[in-house]
Amino acid sequence: MIRMTVHGLTIDPSSNSPILVLKDVTGEKTLPIWIGLLEATAIASELEEVSFSRPMTHDLLKNFVTHLGCTVTRVEVTELKDNTFYALIHLEGPQGKSTLDSRPSDAIALALRAKAPIYVAQEVLDNSVVPGQMGEPETEKDWKDVLESMAPDDFGKYKM
Repeated sequence: MIRMTVHGLTIDPSSNSPILVLKDVTGEKTLPIWIGLLEATAIASELEEVSFSRPMTHDLLKNFVTHLGCTVTRVEVTELKDNTFYALIHLEGPQGKSTLDSRPSDAIALALRAKAPIYVAQEVLDNSVVPGQMGEPETEKDWKDVLESMAPDDFGKYKM
């Protein structure tokens, strides 16, 4: 597993879908994950430290986990099958350790709130970019060049 951090959010210009951008802690590996608008909003609000008068869904989930005496110890993006990413949320509490299946966007939104580390399987990084599919850059270096060349204004309403 490779330790990653949330680098930011951007919009896919061809589909207008939000893209969550993860980078390894050395800045050498980049993983773009297309996510839903609601999950992007949940991640952006946590990154921007926006607070709401009532708990939003991921805040409620964190509160529920804490109320049960558990902590989120880490989240992992574990697989990429048929262009779908899979993740696990690792919990520790009075009953011991357990894992929950999750979409990566939900797991990461929770990890940000719980201050838990984010990991991605090396195999996911190796298989995440398919050359020529949906018009994306062909190599990880191409992705890195595209993402690093973006100005803060390119991140639209999700700029960091």
